[in-house]
Amino acid sequence: MPLSEHEQRMLEQMERALYAEDPKFASALEGNGLRTYTRRRVYQAVAGFLVGIALLMAGMVAQLIWISVVGFLVMLGCAVLAVTGWRKAPKPGEQPPGARPVRPKRSVMDRIEQRWQRRRDEQGH
Repeated sequence: MPLSEHEQRMLEQMERALYAEDPKFASALEGNGLRTYTRRRVYQAVAGFLVGIALLMAGMVAQLIWISVVGFLVMLGCAVLAVTGWRKAPKPGEQPPGARPVRPKRSVMDRIEQRWQRRRDEQGH
């Protein structure tokens, strides 16, 4: 059931008030995408890989095999995370696979309403 014009105006006023009161939170609701998350995940994996190398070398110098094994496992895990994160990252101007085309400059309330309608349609109402 679509919103009446009065309800839409009220939602738009609430959205403007949200942007005025807390623009950081409002922009977080918009979400700038999967790309930033995956890039951050790849950087963390690279840092973890370097820590794994350090553990591996420290284990070799201290002649403690278990530290070297832990370092190798950390390197292996971080390499897997980096590769999978890099493959999932969409290219600039490209949408993630399976994503629907998005209208530019949609309001938060428009997206919430669209999601609500999609859920209702999926449930068969």
